[in-house]
Amino acid sequence: MLTLNINGESHKLDVPEDMPLLWVLRDVIGLTGTKFGCGIAQCGACTVHMDGQAVRSCVLAVGSIGDAPIRTIEAVGASVVGAKVQKAWLDSEVVQCGYCQSGQIMSATALIEATAHPSDADIDSAMAGNICRCGTYVRIRAAIKQAAGV
Repeated sequence: MLTLNINGESHKLDVPEDMPLLWVLRDVIGLTGTKFGCGIAQCGACTVHMDGQAVRSCVLAVGSIGDAPIRTIEAVGASVVGAKVQKAWLDSEVVQCGYCQSGQIMSATALIEATAHPSDADIDSAMAGNICRCGTYVRIRAAIKQAAGV
């Protein structure tokens, strides 16, 4: 049995320790906002926060998480920064198909929580590996800048 702190709630789970967090979130707990994209941590669709850091849940074995709190897209809006990012996403009309957006929002929120006023280089670094097939990168950058007030 593993116990994980997900979005502020304790979950006792009878799952293999090598099971990726993504599948625990989606298939065991029922939090489907985090998406499967590539399965090899290259696209960013599965991004969640572990202890405040953006991580790829598709390759993160649940047995390696320990006591670190996990935050998913379902709870990101409860934080001040997460709410600002979500509002900026709507204001900038970032979303087209929307599939990658939970991962994009999670990466952007982690960036602004770590670097209150990110530079373009900070944004490039933090968002590298978050793929948007619709190509909304200009709007993503604008939304990040709006949320950060830069």
